[in-house]
Amino acid sequence: MYEISYPWMFLALLLPFLAYAVLPVYRESKDSIQVPFFQRLVELSGQTPSRGAVVLERLLSQRVWVAFCWLLIVIAMAKPIWIGDLVTNTKSARDLMVAVDLSGSMQATDFLDQNGENIDRLSAVKMVLRDFVSQREHDRLGLIVFGSAAYLQSPFTEDHDTWQILLEESEIGMAGVSTVFGDAIGLAIKIFEHSESDNKVLIVLTDGNDTGSKVPPVDAATVAANKGVTIYTIAIGDPATVGEEAMDIDVMNKIAEVSGGASYQALDREQLAEIYVRIAELEPEEYETLTYRPTYSLHFYPLIIIAGVYCLLYVILAFGLWRSKRGVADV
Repeated sequence: MYEISYPWMFLALLLPFLAYAVLPVYRESKDSIQVPFFQRLVELSGQTPSRGAVVLERLLSQRVWVAFCWLLIVIAMAKPIWIGDLVTNTKSARDLMVAVDLSGSMQATDFLDQNGENIDRLSAVKMVLRDFVSQREHDRLGLIVFGSAAYLQSPFTEDHDTWQILLEESEIGMAGVSTVFGDAIGLAIKIFEHSESDNKVLIVLTDGNDTGSKVPPVDAATVAANKGVTIYTIAIGDPATVGEEAMDIDVMNKIAEVSGGASYQALDREQLAEIYVRIAELEPEEYETLTYRPTYSLHFYPLIIIAGVYCLLYVILAFGLWRSKRGVADV
């Protein structure tokens, strides 16, 4: 629909009438020739000389054109706008960071795929994360991978397809063979400091056996809780595993307790999928909607009409003058 930004500008339509009523008539002075026999000319012509000037009358077309131009100028000053259809933008209200363990312990093949074949822990994580991410349409997702060090694989983004690609490109051992669980939490806290979201969630998938963090995982979780970050820990694999591939369930439970999250154990791919469902129930999608109508200013169209007509008249008059001169030259 149309809307006028400054409707009071239409009062300017009365200005020409006010000027006509108040201002004196424009008088144009011209040079004249003084002759010694002026009085004789007056007697012979029978006319009475007088002081004054002739008021030139405009043609009807001139009056109409001037009035039309003034109307278009006033419309332009009133600034008409076109209001478009209602547009609704959905903006995520949550930043969700996923931290994936890429240490050597993730090579353990204690998961079964859909065909019943053994697969490593990381492959199972990737398979289930695809479904989980598809359910987080309005969340801004980030990805941290960690091994001997923690790295930001993807900053927070609403482009989930790119996030999935970066996850698929992550391989076991690319971040080192150790497990710096605490440093991964610390990196997530640092990234969350630049987040404007009030809802900050960190999901950590690991065997839970920290083997070299500068900051102990529980201490890092305490700092995260103070920063408003909720942590969900998921222990991957068989808890009965020993050695480098063993899981520290107590540490993972403590991290979740301190940060106000929850801790889960995934013994197989089906349990891992169920865990994501539980997290989705605990952390339902939150998003903000911004509704507005786009506006497009139309004030320049009346001015374009005036300029276009003037240009057209100029071309027509110039062409007519050129033809008349050419005709005189031919004669």
